Amino acid sequence: MWSLWSEVAIPAFATLFVIIDPIGLVPLFLAITAGSSDKARHRTAWRATIFGFTILLVFAVAGQPVLNFLGISLPAFRIAGGILLFLMALEMLFEKRAARREQNVERSSAEHEEADDPLDDQWVFPLGTPLIAGPGAIASIILLMSTAPQGISGQIVVISVLFAVIALTLVLFLIAGRLGRYLSPTATRAMSRILGMILAALAVQFVLTGLADAGFGG
Repeated sequence: MWSLWSEVAIPAFATLFVIIDPIGLVPLFLAITAGSSDKARHRTAWRATIFGFTILLVFAVAGQPVLNFLGISLPAFRIAGGILLFLMALEMLFEKRAARREQNVERSSAEHEEADDPLDDQWVFPLGTPLIAGPGAIASIILLMSTAPQGISGQIVVISVLFAVIALTLVLFLIAGRLGRYLSPTATRAMSRILGMILAALAVQFVLTGLADAGFGG
């Protein structure tokens, strides 16, 4: 039982928490739902997290069969996924990721203003995807499911961890109005850089393991 926690749950939680970044999403959620009532904001929070979880769950279940169908080996995907995660870590360290997310929010808001459309579907874009279920999260969940030890038991733990991270995201969205007062830009940037360092280390480990599995480096 402890091996599942040490080998699966802890690395999976660290990876998914850093990639999805529930704390960093709170200011963006507040910006997207600005001017909405508490009821509308809560409805958006539920829809966005359920939609994001559904997308990630589909890739968690179907990711490995798709890789097999395309003839992509696990070491190759592990290396590619590690490189992708490392690039995202660099974005976090140099504050590029927050800017990219803010651009998605601004573009979505502008499109709705031009269409004279309510914000009811912003739980799909940009909240559900790409903010929650983005390329990094999709690659991470496929990677974690494909490399989970102890077969089905390990994969169940990965999905449970995914559910826990999404549930945490939902809770933070629901209390975003109160939480936003305590999340200063300085604190958010500092947290992003710390998480970026953790993600960079995890990404390098994925690449090193992939190279070893492919027969490089002894």
